[in-house]
Amino acid sequence: MIFPSYSFPRPGYAIFPLLQMFLTNFVYLCDPQETHKIYRQKLDELTSLQATCSSAIGKQRKCLKDLRHKVKLITDIKTQIKDKENVFFDMEAYLPKKNGLYLNLVLGNVNVTLLSNQAKFAYKDEYEKFKLYMTIILMFGAITCLFFLNCRVTDEIFNFLLVWYYCTLTIRESILMSNGSRIKGWWVSHHYVSTFLSGVMLTWPEGPMYQMFRSQFLAFSIYQSFVQFLQYYYQSGCLYRLRALGERNQLDLTVEGFQSWMWRGLTFLLPFLFFGHFWQLYNAVTLFRLAGHEDCKEWQVRIVLASSCCFYLKSLVHFAYLCLSSVFKSTFGAIYIWPPYKFKRCVSLYQAKLHTST
Repeated sequence: MIFPSYSFPRPGYAIFPLLQMFLTNFVYLCDPQETHKIYRQKLDELTSLQATCSSAIGKQRKCLKDLRHKVKLITDIKTQIKDKENVFFDMEAYLPKKNGLYLNLVLGNVNVTLLSNQAKFAYKDEYEKFKLYMTIILMFGAITCLFFLNCRVTDEIFNFLLVWYYCTLTIRESILMSNGSRIKGWWVSHHYVSTFLSGVMLTWPEGPMYQMFRSQFLAFSIYQSFVQFLQYYYQSGCLYRLRALGERNQLDLTVEGFQSWMWRGLTFLLPFLFFGHFWQLYNAVTLFRLAGHEDCKEWQVRIVLASSCCFYLKSLVHFAYLCLSSVFKSTFGAIYIWPPYKFKRCVSLYQAKLHTST
């Protein structure tokens, strides 16, 4: 039997590889300890940063809470200031005051302050009835001139009636403003321009230019009177409800146009108003064509053209303002978009709200 032969290494030569392997494994085993030490250091730093962030967030929340409280106080103070201004305004309505320039020119230095609520409401009610009756009279007058009497004399009477009507409105509105009625300035200025325009129409001489525009003007007058009648009928009921709820002043008036308080139940009037506004634009386009006509020599054409453009732009800007006011009020509460710096603030608030919602 033959046995295999084995060659054994010398004892001295086998020690060094084993020692080298042991040292290598020892160094390898020491590396996780260093890594664990670094991990513990980073973990301590992370814990410290978390505590710092939590403390900073708590401080910021406390600051925001204080700011909300201060903003609420400022809002309450603004509300109180507005209430005091309204109280002072109502108190001044029962005290004699100097008339404005227009009343001084028309009536002189006469005290027009009514000292009792009954007298104020009676005068305001008389103003509303005067508007209603004159609207009906003017509508039938325009129908008569358009369909039955194509005569210069009847046109002069109709235009003179318009001048007298708007002059009387401006006087009565100035008296109501002296007695505490919150009539907007643009509303009174609208009647001033209407008085001027009616006077220009009264002086427009007979001629081909006048005949070209006559039928369109009378038809527009009929439609305008019809819309004013609708507005009076429905606005009076809406104002009565709002006064009963304490949301409108007792001397607020029905107006020709759309107001912010009409969003509640009177939006059905918008198609009639839109059609009337675009009819004003159509009148301006017709007058622009007449102004460029070779036979046009009357200066009244250009004046009526400018007035029609002013009426259309005023109506457009006013309605856009009401729409923007309604949007911002429904979004942020009682915020108004005029003067312009408040409008910029509302836009920034709206953008911030959109950013937070997304």
